[in-house]
Amino acid sequence: MSTSPVVVVHPSKQSLADAAAARLVTALVDAQTRQPEAQLALTGGSMGSAVIASVTAVPGRSAVDWSRVRVWWGDERYLASGDPDRNDSQNDAAGLATLGLDPDKVHRVSGPDRSATAEASAEAYSETLREHGQGGFDVVLLGVGPDGHVASLFPHHEAQRVKNAVAVAVHHSPKPPPDRVSLTFECLERSREVWFLVAGDDKAPAVVAALADGADRWDVPASGPHGSHATLWLVDEDAASALETGSDPTG
Repeated sequence: MSTSPVVVVHPSKQSLADAAAARLVTALVDAQTRQPEAQLALTGGSMGSAVIASVTAVPGRSAVDWSRVRVWWGDERYLASGDPDRNDSQNDAAGLATLGLDPDKVHRVSGPDRSATAEASAEAYSETLREHGQGGFDVVLLGVGPDGHVASLFPHHEAQRVKNAVAVAVHHSPKPPPDRVSLTFECLERSREVWFLVAGDDKAPAVVAALADGADRWDVPASGPHGSHATLWLVDEDAASALETGSDPTG
């Protein structure tokens, strides 16, 4: 079962980050009432890190038992641990490490300092997810590129075609660095809630393309992932500027 997308428009990038952070705290509390651990997949980039920074300032964040949250990443640049261009490094710098997470439950994708190849890294990450992922994520956060890519699944890239896999090595990425590790569509779609976080007028065409009736994920990867209980497009006014009037601004 998958859900139809719901668009929620916010006045600015900062208000989007703040609202997504508050929404995330609530979702994690709810997840922990259903099961021992909440499963969360993060995204990098400026928007993903802005949400982390906002989470650190949410007054109700203490309602989450952060020691019972497992953290993953939808994709990672195949770079050495600590490289500032890694998604996890960007999230760490935004305040992830201050939330009280159990380090053993923060699952990072190995870079070339810890694995022989991106393929080996993808396989190791897949095994960890199979062991600790409990069958899917409670919430997946996804950024969207101007070309409509999500995670490291790019338009017309062979990594999209991988079947029966949790994570995949991505080579010849159209944006640097060329080597990455990404969760597959198959994995992303085993999620209770999928949230797209999109800010900026340069993303407006991708938002329209992904939400269009009959959109093909081969052309617009962001049209692919849907949550079983919710699929949210959390966007700022600039990113929503090309949508037809009538989108519900409050969700």
